[in-house]
This record gives sequence, C-alpha cells and structure tokens, in this order.
Amino acid sequence: MTETPSIATGKDRGAAPESGMRSILQWLELPLAPQPVDELPSLRSHLIALRDVEGSTQQRALALDGLYRRSSSVIDSLLPVLSVDLVLPIPRRERRIVRSVLDLLQMLADETFGLFEKGAPPKNADPCRAPDLVLWRSLDALARQLMISHLIASPARSGAWQQLHQTYARAQQLQLHTGRPQGASRSLQELYHAAVLLGCAQPASLTPREVLFLASYFERFCSHVEAVPNGALRAPGVFWIDPARDLPALSILRKPVQAEGQGSGFSSAGICLLLRAQIDQLDGGATPQSLNLPEFAGTAAGRGVLQRLAIRWGDAGRRRFHRRRQNHRTLLAAGIDGLWQLSRKGEGVNVDLSTWMITNESPEGYAVMHVSGKPGAIKVGDVVTVRTAVDPNWQICLVRWAISENPEHLELGLQVLAPKAVPATLALPAGDGGTDHQRVLILPEIPKLRSRQSLIVAAGVVPRESKKLLLVIEGQNLVVREVNRTSVDEETGSIEILSIEPDQNPA
Repeated sequence: MTETPSIATGKDRGAAPESGMRSILQWLELPLAPQPVDELPSLRSHLIALRDVEGSTQQRALALDGLYRRSSSVIDSLLPVLSVDLVLPIPRRERRIVRSVLDLLQMLADETFGLFEKGAPPKNADPCRAPDLVLWRSLDALARQLMISHLIASPARSGAWQQLHQTYARAQQLQLHTGRPQGASRSLQELYHAAVLLGCAQPASLTPREVLFLASYFERFCSHVEAVPNGALRAPGVFWIDPARDLPALSILRKPVQAEGQGSGFSSAGICLLLRAQIDQLDGGATPQSLNLPEFAGTAAGRGVLQRLAIRWGDAGRRRFHRRRQNHRTLLAAGIDGLWQLSRKGEGVNVDLSTWMITNESPEGYAVMHVSGKPGAIKVGDVVTVRTAVDPNWQICLVRWAISENPEHLELGLQVLAPKAVPATLALPAGDGGTDHQRVLILPEIPKLRSRQSLIVAAGVVPRESKKLLLVIEGQNLVVREVNRTSVDEETGSIEILSIEPDQNPA
C-alpha cells in the first residue's frame, strides 16, 4: 500500500498552518500503488483531511483537482475487475471494496460542488475552479456512483438520484449544461442524459458486463433523447423526471405526472429507432466498430440487450397480470446441467438445491427471496428451475432481475418459460472432425403463447449459420430427431432460446 504522509490536522494545525495542505499536495506527486484497491484508504483519508486543513481557496482547488484525477484513474482500473465473473450475492470482500468506492465518489461529489458554492473564481484563477468543470465533476461522481450500484444489483444510496437531478438543474439555471468544460469529453447534458437512460434501462435486469456495455452505449448515443413538453407526455417510451424526488426517470405509462408543470419529460422514440437499425445492421454482418458500438455489441448477449431495450422502450405498457403477494416456499436449482439432471433423473441426483420464499406471483412468474442453502452462481439471464409444494413438476424459468442489498440478501424475478422440459443431447460437429455433445432442454408448445417447441442451449454453443440440428433424447427408447432452427427468441450472456420445428426432409 502507498505510504501516506502525515497530515497536520486538529491540534497540529496551529504550529504549521500549511503543513497539512503541503502533505496532501506532496502525496499526490507519489506514484500510484501497484494494486488500485490499495489507493482507496489514502484517497478517502486525504479527502476527509482536506475539509479541515487550512489553505487558500486556490490551494484547496488544486488539491481537490489532484484527488479527483487520481480517484478517477483508480476507479477506472477497478471497474473491469468488478464486472468480470461477478455473481450474486456479492462476497463480503468485494462488497467492502465497492462501498469504499461509493463513499469516495460521494465525497468527491460533495467537495467539488462545495467549490462551486464558494462563488465565481477571479479571472486569473486556475481552470480547475471554472464553474462548468466543477459542476461537471460533481455530476460525474454522482453518475458513477449510481452506475456502480447498478453493477452490484444494489439500490442506490438514499438521496443519490435527487442530488443528481438538482446538480443538473443548477447547471441549467446558469445555462452551463450544453457546453463542454475544458478537458471534458462531453457536455453536462450528455453526462446527465447517459446516467438517466441507464436508470431507465431497468439495471436490475442486467449483468455487470451488460451494465458497463449500456453505460458506454448511452455515452455515445444519448443525443438521440428528445425533450417532450409536459402537456404531451402520455405516449409509449416517454419518461418524466421530478428533480424534487429521489427517483430515477419513470415511464409515464407506469406512473403519470402528478401535477402539471412538475419536472421534465423526454422521449426514447429516437433512440429506439436507432437501436432497431443497429440490430438489423449487426444481423446483416456489420461489425460493432463500423457502427461506433462497443465491442460487446458483437456478442449474443450484447445483441440480446439491445433487442430487449428496443422492445421495452418501444412499448412500455402496463403489466398484463396483477401480482399476488405470497409467502410459501419453493426449491430452486440453477444452470442447464442441473435442470437437465433433475428433468431426467429426479430430485435424487447430485444437484445443489436451495430454499426460497415466493414473495409474489402472477401467471408469468415469481419474485423469490433466498432463505437457505447454497444458491450457486446465479446471475441475470440464467435459466433456473423451481418446484413449489402445490406442483410436482419442475418449472423452467429465466432470471429476469436480481437485487442484493447485502451478502445475506438476494431476491430474483423469475419468468416462467414452461411447466416442464425434456432433457436432450445436441450433437454438433467438432473442429477435429468428431462430434461435440451438449446438454440442452426442449420446451413444449404452449397454446396461445408459443406455437412451436423451443430449445434452451448454452450461449454461443450453436453457430448462427447452423439451421439443422440433431437431438438425441434418452427415455425408455433412444430417439434421434432432426430439427430446423427457425428463430432466436432470446439471447442472454448465459443461454439462448431457439424456436425449432421438425425437419421435413431428414437426411
């Protein structure tokens, strides 16, 4: 860990008024610690000390500029680590690191905004005291704080959304929101709109990698947001913001504006059109780089996120079914292999089962809360199976959202895909001329919901150009089926759901 020079505070300040400020500035000249996480305690302690040490406004601005830049570098280094293979609930060690980062960002937001409140700087002041840059940095710290909360599927800090809205409103009042501060990559308006759009994308329904992907996507394309007058807010894909409330932007069809002239609205219609055009181009063979998209857009999970977002924002209507509160228990197993074994051999196989409480349900699915047992490596987009006391079948479900407030807490939203599944083996050509066998699940047709059978496979297993598939089903007899893939119904980072039909011309 980087050694932190002593900081003169409290009683020591009387002996050396500027020694504390000098210590902070000297520490900022030291190289970064080998491990970014080791920088966090020192950054936080220096930010706390900066509140008490004596020094001119110019010195304080210079120290805060250095602390902001160093903090940004450290957080940028930590984000890829936090987003890779992160499963829920987050382990205690990783959660402590995240909490330290969130506290650091909150201090940066407060301290930089404090510089703004000190009034306009003199003409010859350092550029780091410019009002537009100070507001930009405060807004940036708040936007990062919200994004990291999305990464760990945790609710935002109390007051975070309200502070974000009000900081931006202050920039609007001074007509600083459309300009790009010196050294900034985008305007305050673009920074704010990107953060708001990420909050509208239902981040609880995203994996950490998908959160970072959409954050990068909105940075590039948030300019497609269109302002909407309050009198014309009732339309699909329209959201409204009340800066006086601690809430993200809300769909106008889910929660109407309570008073005329309250807050502001925007439409996602333009960005939905862009999403559909980009999806068509990707399906046609275009590369993400040629479309100015993040590289992740070229993966099945990336295309799946864009597709879900276009559908969700293009028709953000009311719920089709009411949810009923419940408090009964269910067993849950995760992963295609676990479901395959349970569907084929029953509960006696060596599959990890955990107990969950159903907190509400509808014909479409359940909200469940973990009670006991090892939940396994569950993340959004995984397939799971549940069995309740009133139904002997193992229902096949997709994890649509996840919330984890602490390491002992995990809630999931499950969409029921089918009341049961048939385990099968998919035979695919291997690179060495042999055959690769993959465990898959066949979902039955469901009248008025799904006219064809579906196939659940691990993500990336079936090449996109493969249309004919060979399935082996082991029951009382061995059955070999040749089927055609007709469409890809769902793509996540974990699984793909393919519509299939019998091959009319088998080999």
